[in-house]
Amino acid sequence: MFNRTTGIILLIALAAGLGLLAAQKVFAPADTASQWPDTEAVTMYPQPRPVPEFSLRQSDGTQLTLGELQGQWTLVFLGFTSCPDVCPATLAQLAQAQAQWASLPESTRPRVLLVSVDPDRDTPARAGEYAHAFHPDTLAATADVPTLEAFATSLGFVFMKVPGEGFEENPSNYTVDHSSGIAVLDPQGRVTGLIRPPFDPRAIATDLAALTRAGAP
Repeated sequence: MFNRTTGIILLIALAAGLGLLAAQKVFAPADTASQWPDTEAVTMYPQPRPVPEFSLRQSDGTQLTLGELQGQWTLVFLGFTSCPDVCPATLAQLAQAQAQWASLPESTRPRVLLVSVDPDRDTPARAGEYAHAFHPDTLAATADVPTLEAFATSLGFVFMKVPGEGFEENPSNYTVDHSSGIAVLDPQGRVTGLIRPPFDPRAIATDLAALTRAGAP
């Protein structure tokens, strides 16, 4: 799904992210990762990282803000409805994890948020229909490109439109390369961990259930 140029850019972004993580380990005043329960799928960061205020448009037309993501653990995934492989596979795997949370109280149940990074083709409603086809509880939202870029950067993610063959004649002929990881936000809306592919629905479900029981320090 990635061409050579995009791959180089994503590698640079990954290196920057790893550098930030290393700096957090060196300069953080205290390692709060040790306060979390042991996790298998989720890599917990030494220190939670605040997410700047943002405003995305949800599938029902309402605004999704940072405050809306507080109170419960949230898994955030970048994608788009025309994605041929990574996005549907990820949402299907997350739906398996969501099914295992059905017995948890709705007020504390972990949430899944798909953020479409293809606003030219994905309206909020279309993103919602796509996400709900995998699981009815999945949230979906999008925004204009600058807003999406700022939001993705705050999570340590990147995305880029990649023109396809004949793009000049047909501007809709493109794909979107994007980070494939899943950001883990704690009940305070902070970036607290990362889930890297390949994804194990059982391990994701177990980890998030344990984190939900533990709350947030």
